[in-house]
Amino acid sequence: MKMLEIPTFECETGNYHTFCPISCVAWLYQKIEDSFFLVVGTKTRGYFLQNALGVMIFAEPRYAMAESEEGDISAQLNDQKELERICLQIKRDRNPSVIIWIGTCTTEIIKMDLEGMAPKLENRLGVPIVVARANGLDYAFTQGEDTVLAAMTHRCPDYNSYAMNLHKQDAIKDNADSTVVKKSLFEKCKLNNYNLVLFGSLPSSVASQLNSESKRQSISVSGWLPSQKYAELPALGEGVYVCGVNPFLSRTATTLMRRRKCQLIGAPFPIGPDGTRCWIEKICSVFDVEPNGLEERENQIWKNLKDYLGIVTGKSVFFMGDNLLEISLARFSIRCGMAVYEVGIPYMDKRYQAAELLLLQQTCKKMKTPMPRIVEKPDNYSQVQRMHEPKPDLAITGMAHANPLEARGIDTKWSVEFTFAQIHGSINARDALELVTRPLRRKNDSLLGCSSLSKQTIRS
Repeated sequence: MKMLEIPTFECETGNYHTFCPISCVAWLYQKIEDSFFLVVGTKTRGYFLQNALGVMIFAEPRYAMAESEEGDISAQLNDQKELERICLQIKRDRNPSVIIWIGTCTTEIIKMDLEGMAPKLENRLGVPIVVARANGLDYAFTQGEDTVLAAMTHRCPDYNSYAMNLHKQDAIKDNADSTVVKKSLFEKCKLNNYNLVLFGSLPSSVASQLNSESKRQSISVSGWLPSQKYAELPALGEGVYVCGVNPFLSRTATTLMRRRKCQLIGAPFPIGPDGTRCWIEKICSVFDVEPNGLEERENQIWKNLKDYLGIVTGKSVFFMGDNLLEISLARFSIRCGMAVYEVGIPYMDKRYQAAELLLLQQTCKKMKTPMPRIVEKPDNYSQVQRMHEPKPDLAITGMAHANPLEARGIDTKWSVEFTFAQIHGSINARDALELVTRPLRRKNDSLLGCSSLSKQTIRS
């Protein structure tokens, strides 16, 4: 029996050459509908948010910028009083259920004690204030969401109190004493599927699709982190099983296990038909449920993707690294018939992504292709040099390197587009392939156009 090829990991000296992590505000403020995000930093960060999010001030979005000026940086002004004034205005104008402070590089450099100020202002305002650090010095692009969710886990209600209240009526009906209730509490919850929480911010339609996928296996999801409403945060604690939907949430997973005593379901991530099937199978195994019809459903979806697979099969791709989705996207690309030369990734928690890495190995064996090179914190200059020889058909890269690579004759796709697109779940595999094939189809169309033009020239 042939053994799986063991992946090789390299680590270079490149910094986090990624999109700024405060951009997580772009999707989180839409997901948490009754929230208000306050980004604390300099005017430069305000310009970034304005341009990156594409929302003008007069649109009144549920986020704002607390701009640090010279007086703040030189400690001539009282930071707490200034933030209190701004938060009072936010409460008066928008009345949010929660205010989330996003710390930037500036707050790190001048050592602004956001965590110390937040509880004092929270008591005065009567509005919960959550502090999350999303600076580009310590975090890569999508890790901004990771810090926010990790901070929000501490605001979730305690599961033991929630479950006891939930089953108190049953205990009274059965005339059972408290000892019997406590002993059978977790078994009852497990049987009734009250204790599965999924974490990761996804559009409501995609979250509903994943809920439906689990319901097909008679497993109901008790809650999501984050929830659409702050008051609907899921109950966490001992006896709760949690499972992530994105590979960049390692800090959240660690906090859920260590601080809230939840049990993590280590599964591949639901990206692509293969990843979604393995994700559901792992959840089913934890709850002792026999999966039903997953392989048939996956095979049918692959058949529906034939038009896209015909374009990508035999093509090659190079991941430069930006959004921490690279391992999952590389595995999906290989399953679609592509050759992956290198997978660059800004940061990777091998324990959190262990199941995804194993699925990558199994996919390479199934498709009879070598394991790609995995490079953490890649040096972009060295990556460009390594592209010379293989000359991949496509490079998935950050925006800064797209034009230079296009000038070298390499088709590119912005990695940030995969972050904002709906690529999770079996149904949305078509959207993921649409992003991958768009530059390839554009090149084919231009070649066909040049061919037809040359034929017309010869005829004339």
